[in-house]
Amino acid sequence: MGILYDDVVIISQSDKEGDPCVITVNCPDKTGLGCDLCRIILFFGLSIVRGDVSTDGKWCYIVFWVIGDSQTRWGLLKKRLMGACPSCSSASVVLYYRAEMQAPKPSDVFLLKLSCYDRKGLLYDVTAVLCELELTIEKVKISTTPDGKVMDLFFVTDTRELLHTRKRKEDTYEHLKTILGNAMISCDVEMVGTEITACSQASSFLPSAIIDMFHLDMPVELPSGSLTSSNVSVTIDNSLSPGHTLVQIVCQDHKGLLYDIMRTLKDYNIQVSYGRFSRRQRGNCEIDLFIMQADGKKIVDPSKQNGLSSRLWMELLQPFRVTVISRGPDTELLVANPVELSGKGRPLVFHDITLALKMLDICIFSLCHHSSNGVATAEAEIGRHMIGDREWEVYRVLLDEGDGLSVPRNKIEEGVWKLLMGWE
Repeated sequence: MGILYDDVVIISQSDKEGDPCVITVNCPDKTGLGCDLCRIILFFGLSIVRGDVSTDGKWCYIVFWVIGDSQTRWGLLKKRLMGACPSCSSASVVLYYRAEMQAPKPSDVFLLKLSCYDRKGLLYDVTAVLCELELTIEKVKISTTPDGKVMDLFFVTDTRELLHTRKRKEDTYEHLKTILGNAMISCDVEMVGTEITACSQASSFLPSAIIDMFHLDMPVELPSGSLTSSNVSVTIDNSLSPGHTLVQIVCQDHKGLLYDIMRTLKDYNIQVSYGRFSRRQRGNCEIDLFIMQADGKKIVDPSKQNGLSSRLWMELLQPFRVTVISRGPDTELLVANPVELSGKGRPLVFHDITLALKMLDICIFSLCHHSSNGVATAEAEIGRHMIGDREWEVYRVLLDEGDGLSVPRNKIEEGVWKLLMGWE
């Protein structure tokens, strides 16, 4: 079977702004392909309003109806989606399916050291630029000094795989200089070793308040305005297909919904043979998925059915864990989300956290308000932690209370939660 290279991914843009654009993917199949494609679509800030998936186990045909805006970089999106499709061997202009799927080479990690004068909204502006440049933040440590200077340490990977070049580094510098202006003092990019960048090397300490949240099978309390158990329904049925298990999901839409579903199935090594996703009025969504295990059989074991159903239910009800706690005399925002078994974290989380705090008019910790010893103190950090049998990406941000936190803690939780869910 052959396919023209340009036909692997086809994007048909809508004539009217606000109408769905259609993304068609026609390529060799692999378990988890839907997850990888949905992750890229989420990274580009698009909302999937409808989807159809069909595969014979070797070749797949996927169609997404997405909502973008005038800033969407459709050409670059197509390039990234094509890069996620399984490996093919080429002879001239025709690509053919290749059964041997090689594991992707780990991306090089770079340390971006940025020194500048502090101001309100600084972290969001820097994070937005890095996202625009397709630099993925793997880990971050940010500190302030008594004289109002900020040292940002971003461990990043480059989607374009060009950050080792002089031109790409200069381009990064110019973009940051444009947004920061005279506030920028210095900017440096260097490649670092894995022993320095391993995200699991974050601080081993996590407050008991958030550890308790990870172990909740049925959350007792969720941020105000979030989903309730009545909003999510997961049904598993083996009676409608001789060769597949049918999973039916009814839930309220949220940012990255289809990614959360596909990520869960990928982690369970489950193949989707046919699927349909649609968003109805008032944000209600209906998803039908005909699936099978890696051995090509239906899921008939009740314990496996219950495990998959419970995991899907929790991922849809609470895709993030958000809490605001006291850390001694200070206030700390903690946000956590699960990491794919492949090691990939959810895109744009740190971007959305900083945007939410900017919208709430909340500053991140300013050392001059709290410290008298002149030692710089970390105010934001991303780390990965193994809790139970799962790896979690944990974002910790120390909030600046100044003369007292003006926004109630429950309102901070609600504001961050809603923005992460795409409800703001």
